[in-house]
Amino acid sequence: MKSLTKSLAVAAIMGTSMLSSAAYAAEKIGLVNVQAVFQSLPQTQAVEGTIREEFKDALQDVARMEKDIKYYLEKQQRDEATMSDAEKKELQTKLVALRDEYTSKAKPLQEDIQRRQGEERNKILGLIKQAIDSYAAKENFDLILNANAVAYVKNQSVDISGQITDQVSKIK
Repeated sequence: MKSLTKSLAVAAIMGTSMLSSAAYAAEKIGLVNVQAVFQSLPQTQAVEGTIREEFKDALQDVARMEKDIKYYLEKQQRDEATMSDAEKKELQTKLVALRDEYTSKAKPLQEDIQRRQGEERNKILGLIKQAIDSYAAKENFDLILNANAVAYVKNQSVDISGQITDQVSKIK
């Protein structure tokens, strides 16, 4: 009796696993390398240029301060032996003031640039997501995975990154 129960249990498990394997084989699965799609889009390069232009004046101001600080540090090292105490103190005060101004401008500027880059990145990722959803519905995919999350793929023809890149590239 026990052996009959075990045999039925084993048969049920094997039958279920064969049915689930058949069900999985019928699913249409695709892969998208979202990072590669993002990097290859013309919108990504356009956004970089837009952000650079948006913060151009502030970046030039910070770069000027960096040059001034470097100049005064070099001057301090070069002329320290011939400077009077008053000149040394004046130069040190100027350096401290420049460093403080640089710090007060550079960090908020960097945060603003990162915030804007994040906003634009999220917009582009939204476009990519819409394109994936649209393509998956049109081509009857059951599952689309990020290619970076997949360790092995036997059939490379399931990679639809090129089609997604083409679709998103057409969006203005």
